[in-house]
Amino acid sequence: MSTVFDDRTCLLGEGPLWHPERRQLFWFDILNRRLLSRDNGTPHTWQFGEYVSAAGWVSRSELLIASQSKLFLFDLETEASSKVCDLEADDAVTRSNDGRADPKGGFWIGTMGINVEKAAGAIYRFHKWELRKLFDGVTISNAICFSPDGRTAYFADTATQVIQKVALDPDGWPSGTPETFVDLTSGDLNPDGAVVDSDGYLWNAQWGAGRVARYAPDGRFVEEIKLPASQITCPAFGGDDLKTLFATSAAEGLSGEVDGKTWLTEAAVRGQIEHRVVL
Repeated sequence: MSTVFDDRTCLLGEGPLWHPERRQLFWFDILNRRLLSRDNGTPHTWQFGEYVSAAGWVSRSELLIASQSKLFLFDLETEASSKVCDLEADDAVTRSNDGRADPKGGFWIGTMGINVEKAAGAIYRFHKWELRKLFDGVTISNAICFSPDGRTAYFADTATQVIQKVALDPDGWPSGTPETFVDLTSGDLNPDGAVVDSDGYLWNAQWGAGRVARYAPDGRFVEEIKLPASQITCPAFGGDDLKTLFATSAAEGLSGEVDGKTWLTEAAVRGQIEHRVVL
């Protein structure tokens, strides 16, 4: 049974992150350029001057945030920010989208065209102060997540309706060619954000389908969690036992009362602790 976790309407909710030290969920409303959270029932909002979309936690007070033009450190207590590196800063067409910290302390971030320009985006990894482009020609970067053993990364270009997987080397860099993990074209499903649970099963939000679908490590469909909002964008595990499944949604193009809310439901399995970004 799903319930509303936060009733503020996000035009494009994305990037939910459960901070394990603060025991607090953070997420973004990309198109409204804001970071949101709740702390003991109290809503919080931080406003930015450009699109912000994804984050990893660095310390109790600091997040590494991906924006339209850069990666930057943001202090939740003082609201001070400092640029870490540029992210397609010279490309006015693109912005950041989906991202997540990996088991080796790196941070993966995807970009895309602000107006969904075909193949305008890419997927990068930031690790040990190096930002390296991994894959290009991406239209809508999504579904970045990692297996519990740190040997596999998953990602998607929503426009292709395929979730891919790629083997990782001991330092967390791709060591092979991406291959198909789940092909959703036959069901006309659109893979959005994703997260992997502690058993290695991938949970994928599917834009327009009002669900988060769970897939076994071999790509087999296992189950779905239906949610009232149709445009579910990204799941995240949190709560004291990591069995609460949060999900962001988007109101863009819609006018229903449930659209753009942030949801929660209880799962039967535990998630992984969100990895820390090591700087």
